[in-house]
Amino acid sequence: MDPFGIFKVSASGLQAQRTRMNLIASNMANAHTTRTENGGPYRRKDTVFSTQPIETASGEGLEGVKVADVIEDQTPPQMVYDPGHPDADKDGNVALPNVSVIEEMANMMMASRAYEANVAVFNMSKTMIMKSLEIGR
Repeated sequence: MDPFGIFKVSASGLQAQRTRMNLIASNMANAHTTRTENGGPYRRKDTVFSTQPIETASGEGLEGVKVADVIEDQTPPQMVYDPGHPDADKDGNVALPNVSVIEEMANMMMASRAYEANVAVFNMSKTMIMKSLEIGR
């Protein structure tokens, strides 16, 4: 058994949640962006996770997590009547991003807790290995 395999598993979770938190922050920062390089309002982005085999010295079948893809949410933009806005259409409607700041805050809290859980596993594993080394003295 590779005692360091758990560190690799935890590290993969930390990296995946960091990517997720960065996307959530980008979604929140662009919650009012009505014009992008592609034209139209910003579209909310989300991560798709998948399993990832972890290489260990003993050849164990451990699996971590990785970001398999970053997708754009295809829900339609919010239409708001604001005839004075520079991006208003001929009827005075403005297409706002499909980003709900409240939903993004909830997602950020979940990602943050998942990140903290991975840190806790990493630290607990480190403590257990250190205790094992002390027993072996």
